Amino acid sequence: MQFAGQRTDLQLNPIGEPHNHLIRMSDDVLPEPDAVLITGITPQKTLSEGMHEAEFLKIFHEQIATPDTIFVGFNTIRFDDEFMRFLNYRNFYDPYEWQWQNGRGKWDMLDVVRMTRALRPDGIQWPVDSKGKPTNRLELLTSLNKLSHAHAHDALSDVTATIAVAQLIRTKQPKLFDYLLTARDKKSIASLVMDKKPFVYASGKYPGEFEKTTVASVLAEHPQGGAALVFDLRHDPEPFLGMDVAALADAWRWRPPTEEETGPRLPIKTMKFNRCPAVAPLGVLDAASQQRLKLDPKVFMTNYKNLQAAGPQFSQKVLEALQLMDKKQQARLLEDESDVDSRLYEDFFAAEDKTKMSMVRGAGAEGLKSLEVRFKDGRLEALLPLYKARNYPKSLSDEERATWEQFRERKLMGGGQTSRAAKYFARLAELAKQPGLSGEQQYLLEELQLYGQSVLPENGA
Repeated sequence: MQFAGQRTDLQLNPIGEPHNHLIRMSDDVLPEPDAVLITGITPQKTLSEGMHEAEFLKIFHEQIATPDTIFVGFNTIRFDDEFMRFLNYRNFYDPYEWQWQNGRGKWDMLDVVRMTRALRPDGIQWPVDSKGKPTNRLELLTSLNKLSHAHAHDALSDVTATIAVAQLIRTKQPKLFDYLLTARDKKSIASLVMDKKPFVYASGKYPGEFEKTTVASVLAEHPQGGAALVFDLRHDPEPFLGMDVAALADAWRWRPPTEEETGPRLPIKTMKFNRCPAVAPLGVLDAASQQRLKLDPKVFMTNYKNLQAAGPQFSQKVLEALQLMDKKQQARLLEDESDVDSRLYEDFFAAEDKTKMSMVRGAGAEGLKSLEVRFKDGRLEALLPLYKARNYPKSLSDEERATWEQFRERKLMGGGQTSRAAKYFARLAELAKQPGLSGEQQYLLEELQLYGQSVLPENGA
């Protein structure tokens, strides 16, 4: 519902005025109540002050995603970027070109923060949570280091805070900052990782007690390409070498903390090269870092040698275990991806369709009424009436308007007691019963109740 950004130069000095836009919520969507309690942005506010998606994306592509722009945020690669890809997809833009074409790129400060904390923490105050455990939450980093962050979780305030954290790291640890900025592209990452030598790796998947950082080694190239399976060398591979494929897949499975452990978990994760993972050569692991991270070179090098000695037979079993796991995951995804909005990752768009996509984008409300276009990709055929309804509802024919209402009813009301609408109102009821709600929180819940009632299809009222 909100997009914000500030352009800077490579020294992090602001250039021009920031962008701060509200985007209208379309009436086939019910927001997450808990998120609204955090941001304070109601759907009604977006309707009164915001613009529709196609209008925002025109600004985005003309003024924001200009050539040579590097998109940087705090946990944006795994979170915000997903929203941007789907936003572009459902509005007839290529979902990916905004982030790589014409010299554009991306970076993520969260993993930079993790590696800085792990390897070069001097000069920066590092927060812990209420239980004394390390945390890298943006609002705590800014507070502890006395950086400006007036309204945490407001998009523009978070942008300003991210720039301030980047400036802090660049000032206190310039060599590490510059290295990670320079080596963030997928070719540099792949070159380091696929060299088959141990390397330092900071990732949210690793334990906080070790500052989310370990020494890892590539086990195999991921079969989908552009990624690798990497082994955490804190762990001895020996317990896994004799397992069959099914046992490896089970050992790989994520377990909730409350589930009784049936054995050690397989310490392998997928690293995607285009997600700017924070990796560095083993040489950066000085004696102080080894002690702080409890990384004994004798231990991780022994584990590395044992992994190498296991040879391609172990790697092959791991790849087969991955395939077994993927089949189960794909089956679950197919259950969830029942509407075209969810089908972004099925395939790339062909050049022929991209030309027609630009015709849709350029048509506007009046042009869409008479536009006749046929796409090779069936997803685009299905998206077109949804695009018209969300951005230019006056362009809908009577038949298309009826189809849109049927779509809304199925999306919001389908599933009865487990429908989106049922879950939405149930959550509102739960939140309303919580003790100690402020006047502002009560107001937000009332607004969400009214909004939900206003967008319910007539048959579901």
